[in-house]
Amino acid sequence: MHMLKNLFKKFSTAEAGAVTVDWVVLTAAVVGLSAVVGGTVKTAVETKATAIQTSIGQ
Repeated sequence: MHMLKNLFKKFSTAEAGAVTVDWVVLTAAVVGLSAVVGGTVKTAVETKATAIQTSIGQ
């Protein structure tokens, strides 16, 4: 029982798992933000391309 107590104490004070969770959340936020920005840029480029195509007359 004493060994189990020490194992739990060591587990509860370890910070490596918390750091991993922080990095996973941060990475997910960056990926999500990139998707939003990419979609916005794509829409703007398509709009400008259509305007240029119309002004050229094709």
